[in-house]
Amino acid sequence: MANPTPQPAPAKQTDTGALVIGILVTIFCCLPFGIVSIVKAVQGDAEGAKKWGIIGAVTGVVVIVLYIIASVVLGLGMAAQSGTM
Repeated sequence: MANPTPQPAPAKQTDTGALVIGILVTIFCCLPFGIVSIVKAVQGDAEGAKKWGIIGAVTGVVVIVLYIIASVVLGLGMAAQSGTM
């Protein structure tokens, strides 16, 4: 009785939506979380890729909003000190 040759496991399909999210997050928001999202998408873990993409996007938006608030507050403080207000 001959042993059947083992069949290779089918390759995991990359979810292009998760990959696009990872790439966009890497470019526009948060580089570390975007890279993790891309790696997860390439490995075939679409849920993990989307999770890290969302975390990166939210983190990027929060940092940008905090930066704008800090800029406005510090700008108003500097204007008040110089007497131009």
